[in-house]
Amino acid sequence: MKIDILTLFPEMFISPFDYSIIKRAKDKGLVEIKIHNLRDWTTNERKTVDDRPFGGGAGMVMMIEPVFKALSDLKNKSTKVVLLTPQGKTFNQKSAVDLSTLSHLIFLCGHYEGIDERIRKHLIDQEISLGDFVLTGGELPAMVVTDSIVRLINGVLKKEEATLRESFSEIEINHKKIKLLEYPQYTRPANFNGWKVPEILLSGDHKKITNWQNKEALAVTNKKRPDLLK
Repeated sequence: MKIDILTLFPEMFISPFDYSIIKRAKDKGLVEIKIHNLRDWTTNERKTVDDRPFGGGAGMVMMIEPVFKALSDLKNKSTKVVLLTPQGKTFNQKSAVDLSTLSHLIFLCGHYEGIDERIRKHLIDQEISLGDFVLTGGELPAMVVTDSIVRLINGVLKKEEATLRESFSEIEINHKKIKLLEYPQYTRPANFNGWKVPEILLSGDHKKITNWQNKEALAVTNKKRPDLLK
């Protein structure tokens, strides 16, 4: 997969993709991530990317011309262009899975008061939001979304099954597909300060353990995110 990120603040991306799982994915050649300064596609000496909105209003608006030129240079036939914006559809695990199967993504990081609406109407394929709150720009959402999808690319994680039973993944229980939060996890020692690991996890009975995990996942979801069960 190739990911291009268009931003006005490329310095913000210096370290987030240089550690842990994403770094390993890059080193393996499973993902290529390039950060582009949108000002490189401006036409004047001041490298202007924003201007006052027609009709008046507070703040400045990102101009269409630099975005159009950047996308014209970076896009190919398989590219999907994603705008990070509060107006977008809320990002979730299904969105991450869907995006992880694509070969080329371009993330456009919004900034200032907003973008020229013609960008949204004519140049964007999808809009993504992290939730009902406002950030200073789309840089942090771009990092979050990239992290979420890269770990799902085949070959990135050492154990492919790691993504099958994690929070928000769809699983089947009693012939019904539902989304659950992940069940509680424990590791050694089995007894610490008198706090013991559930005996069933030490039993070696995989069927009973799976039933316990499903039951606990259901209980956790019902307590913390009951909306997922509706």
